[in-house]
Amino acid sequence: MTEQPIRRALLSVSDKTGLVELGRFLAGRGVEILSTGGSARLLADNGVPVREVADYTGFPEMMDGRVKTLHPKVHGGLLGLRDKHAAAMAEHGIGGIDLLVVNLYPFEATVARGAGFEECIENIDIGGPAMIRSAAKNHGFVTVVVDAADYEAVTADMASHDGATTLETRRRLAAKAYARTAAYDAAIAGWFAGQLGEAFPERLTVSGTLRQTLRYGENPHQQAAFYASGDGRPGVASARQLQGKELSYNNLNDTDAAYELVAEFDPAEAPAVAIIKHANPCGVAVAGSMAEAYRRALACDPVSAFGGIIALNRALDAETATEIARIFTEVIIAPDASEEARQIIAGKKNLRLLLAGGLPDPAAPGMMVKSVAGGYLLQSRDNGRVARDGLKVVTRRAPSERELDDLLFAFRVCKHVKSNTIVYVKDGATVGVGAGQMSRVDSARIAARKAEDAAEAAGLAEPLTRGSVVASDAFFPFADGLLAAAQAGATAVIQPGGSMRDQEVIDAADEAGLAMVFTGMRHFRH
Repeated sequence: MTEQPIRRALLSVSDKTGLVELGRFLAGRGVEILSTGGSARLLADNGVPVREVADYTGFPEMMDGRVKTLHPKVHGGLLGLRDKHAAAMAEHGIGGIDLLVVNLYPFEATVARGAGFEECIENIDIGGPAMIRSAAKNHGFVTVVVDAADYEAVTADMASHDGATTLETRRRLAAKAYARTAAYDAAIAGWFAGQLGEAFPERLTVSGTLRQTLRYGENPHQQAAFYASGDGRPGVASARQLQGKELSYNNLNDTDAAYELVAEFDPAEAPAVAIIKHANPCGVAVAGSMAEAYRRALACDPVSAFGGIIALNRALDAETATEIARIFTEVIIAPDASEEARQIIAGKKNLRLLLAGGLPDPAAPGMMVKSVAGGYLLQSRDNGRVARDGLKVVTRRAPSERELDDLLFAFRVCKHVKSNTIVYVKDGATVGVGAGQMSRVDSARIAARKAEDAAEAAGLAEPLTRGSVVASDAFFPFADGLLAAAQAGATAVIQPGGSMRDQEVIDAADEAGLAMVFTGMRHFRH
């Protein structure tokens, strides 16, 4: 059973890439080829001897092609154990099918292009998965191929073993076949749940395609890999890496965080830059040019920016590339880059340049999955956004127009900072970020201290938090966090509100002369 000769093959594919070449190879080795529909026509038109499955089974295709391979002569030929079922196969005129080459109706692509319900239903393959599963189960005797990328490996195996395949090859292909049918069914189940409006179906099905086996995970003793979900969201999964060494687990995680953050800022309104370190922003800014936005983002925390990830909401240009190249940076991700910018970055051989081809939509729906011991947590993506008309002024003084612009900017940024979060912003740029502290007052103090350090490094007389605004991802449970922000020089505050001590915090803001608005929306990020 180690080596099994290929004498009869059934080829029935939706994606016909490489089909003719495979057919010619098989025919050249004397293999009888069975096929259906368009696959049979393509083979015949190119001079490959082929027999229609309907002729082989003696039963015509019917019901608009829904019934063509669901027949005992097909499934018996795939499932029959050559050493145990030979007599039954001979009695019923069932010949063995030694090679099955099937790829499925393009259900995922049909859904992705927004087809209607009935068209999606018609693109659910039935016979294909049934044959694949039959052949994979009987891989001791049958070779099953579901991906054109494996044609070469199969033909090479046959060429090396006098027209036979090895058990090692058949087992590897059987495992891949079951993974394909599982992913296919997961896509159908997910689509059906969406059609029924079920955000959380009774059974969760998740699938992905291996994009990259990574050197290690967060730490060298951990294994890791990168899988693409196929949902089409622009970002690390869609990006082309133009140069630089292989991306690590941490690079991919941080780059995703950076690109999702910078996408909050509409490129039609202004260039925006986000600099990320350990999944937290250490500088975000908008400006009249991309280079100026980068300089202002860098000024927020130039120490942390060293070895960081830089995301842009517009194409990378030469001036910005030159600025970025001045310090050590791990990754740049942008929708595109000019040829001159690419050449400048090429001078930094270890700097990865990723071009995503577009920006993700921060308002788009989607699901996020997190593993916990014994299960998964599933939640919708945080696509909430507060507009001017959604703000509630709760203090005696209302924010000025400039303060309102900065407040909304700051609240968008704090959505992408690990909780507890405090973000100081001045004139469209972060000037202090406090992330991931157990106490919100500590986040406020850390952000202010980092702003002082940046000012000292830049030779400024006072930190940029003087005259800034401050955002908090959740309510201030006590007035101490707000007072720490006021002490740092903030003049206006944006926060969700909803604390039992809201009035105490409002009174403290009034006493300090601060303007404060409530959003009614929290942005925890753990």
